Amino acid sequence: MAKKNEELDEETLAVIQWCIEVEGYLVKGGATQAQAQEFIEEEIEFLTDQFYDGLTPEEAAKIALSDE
Repeated sequence: MAKKNEELDEETLAVIQWCIEVEGYLVKGGATQAQAQEFIEEEIEFLTDQFYDGLTPEEAAKIALSDE
């Protein structure tokens, strides 16, 4: 986790915002907020790859929900 005096670059902030949106779609798809957050924490590398591959948060959530 970044220290308080360190600023995150725009790219990192974009990935974080994207993951927040994925979380919302996971919850809409039936996961609890805790389950969605745990999934994101455990699969951050996979999700980051999806972000850079150009998937929307909704597409990433659909993939995650279809694997469960």
